[in-house]
Amino acid sequence: MRAGVPVRADQWAWSVGFYPGMEPGTGQRGMAAAFEAARGAFENAWSELQPSIPDNAFAEWRRDRDWRAEVAAKKARGKKLDSEVRSTLMRCVCNTVFDSWKPAESYPHRQHIYAAQAAERIP
Repeated sequence: MRAGVPVRADQWAWSVGFYPGMEPGTGQRGMAAAFEAARGAFENAWSELQPSIPDNAFAEWRRDRDWRAEVAAKKARGKKLDSEVRSTLMRCVCNTVFDSWKPAESYPHRQHIYAAQAAERIP
């Protein structure tokens, strides 16, 4: 139901679109005086629109939905996201993982890292 519109105006608005799969703003929308009419128009628009949406768009939407649910659940449990957790771990070019804050672990790998930087001209 549309809030703040005059009682003489159509009270029910609907819109349909799907992203990814459609460019934002390219969906369909309309208004109706009764809920049943609005729902019918929405269902007709969706049945016309759905075949044009590629299958991979639905899979992408599901992945995004699941990722957002996982983030929300983690935050609800009071946990930090992986991107919020500071890590001092590094992977050497020799494929060994070490703690860069522990000199005894990091010193042996400096030669490997410096050699790789010199060979690839990495600053």
